[in-house]
Amino acid sequence: MKLLINKSNSLEKLIADCKKNSAKAQRELYDQYSGLMFSICKRYIGESTQAEDTMINGFMKIFNNIGQYTGAGSFEGWMKRIIINESLTFIRKNKNMYLEVDIEAANFEPNYDSLNSKLEADDLMKMVNELPTGYRTVFNLYAIEGFSHKEIAEKLSINVNTSKSQLSRARALLQNKLIESEKTLNNNAINYEE
Repeated sequence: MKLLINKSNSLEKLIADCKKNSAKAQRELYDQYSGLMFSICKRYIGESTQAEDTMINGFMKIFNNIGQYTGAGSFEGWMKRIIINESLTFIRKNKNMYLEVDIEAANFEPNYDSLNSKLEADDLMKMVNELPTGYRTVFNLYAIEGFSHKEIAEKLSINVNTSKSQLSRARALLQNKLIESEKTLNNNAINYEE
């Protein structure tokens, strides 16, 4: 006989127990979501130790504010917002988030049609992590999290054109990295055939 657990009921119970400050429930919630939340922090911060510290601070905020979660909307989405905000706070306090303003560059769209790369998602994420902090932050917020330039500008206390410029430059750098990666792959293939 199989025991079927209704995930939504178990999540609701887990949230309710966390609202009662149950250490066991908090540990279970942490174990269930820490991998995902760590990957979000790592995407913004880059360095593993700092990303882990930020994630732990984010979980402390989640546990301290879980009473504010009303059940409306996705609980995972609610947690992600806290983790992203915690990552942005860390960047503002500890990283040089150099944001350049170049309005002309904001109108530049790189040509992605010239690429035929067979890169894996991990390779692409490594390239994103190598971007300068400001570029990486705006790219993550826009391309991965789906925030608008207006929302990004508000979150980072910058203007909309700066957000657009940072995204444009991030895309251009990524395109260059992809082209270089493809050249390397093609050269390796040619050398292998010889």
